[in-house]
Amino acid sequence: MTATRTDPRYLQVAHTLRQEIVDGIYPVGSQLPTEHELCERFSVSRYTVREALRRLREDNLITSKPRAGTLVVPRTTSGSYAQDVMSIDDLMSFATGARFVIQASRMMTIDADLAQRTGLPTGTEWLAVGGYRQAEDAAFPVCFTEYYINREFAAVGRILHRHNGPVFPLIEDMFGRNIVEVHQEITAVLMRTDLAARLDVDPGTAALEVRRTYTTSDDEVAQVTISTHPASRYRYSMTLRRVRG
Repeated sequence: MTATRTDPRYLQVAHTLRQEIVDGIYPVGSQLPTEHELCERFSVSRYTVREALRRLREDNLITSKPRAGTLVVPRTTSGSYAQDVMSIDDLMSFATGARFVIQASRMMTIDADLAQRTGLPTGTEWLAVGGYRQAEDAAFPVCFTEYYINREFAAVGRILHRHNGPVFPLIEDMFGRNIVEVHQEITAVLMRTDLAARLDVDPGTAALEVRRTYTTSDDEVAQVTISTHPASRYRYSMTLRRVRG
C-alpha cells in the first residue's frame, strides 16, 4: 500500500524500506542498516524506527536477532505450497520466498479461450507474463504462473526480471492504486503437456489451477494470475467458525 505524508512517520519509513526490499536494494540474505543509521537517514527517533521494523517483521520480510542485526529473509518454503486463508498483506509475504523465472513476456489480446480461463473481456489488451516459481532449495519448480496485467499498469513489466515477489505491490507503489480485493478460485485440471516435463510430472496427471483476480479501490481489475500446480505440491487449508449471535 502506498504511504502518504499524512500517515504516521513509522509507516512512511516502513513503506520506504519495504519498497527497497521489493526492488532488490536489500535482497534476501542482506542486512538492513542499524537502527542508529536508520534514525539518521530518516531523521526520526529510535522508537519510530523500531515500529517500522516491527511492521516489516509482521510481514515476514525481515528478522532481527541480538548481535546479528536485521536480515532480509524469504518466507519459509519447501517443495510444495501450503497455504492458509490470509489477508492481502499475508498474500504478499507468502510469495516472497519463491523466485519467479520469466519465460515469456508480451502484450496480447484476449481471445475467447483465454477470456474463459481468465475472466477478462474478449478483445482487450493485457501484458502477459509467464514463468516458473522456484522455491529455495527445491529440485523442481512448484508451479507455472501466468500474469495478465492491465495495460494501464504494463510499465511494471520493465522491472519484473529483477523482482521475486508478487506483482501487485509494484502496481500499488508505482501507480498509487490500492488493491482492495483478491478473488481466488481453485480448479482441478489435468497437467498440460507443455508444462509437465519442467515440473517433473507426467502429462495428464492431476493438477490444481489457482486463479486470482486483483481489484483496485476503483473497482478495476489490475491483474489476473493463473498458477498451475502439480496436485502433490499444493495444499490449501481453511478454518471456518460459527458466528454466534
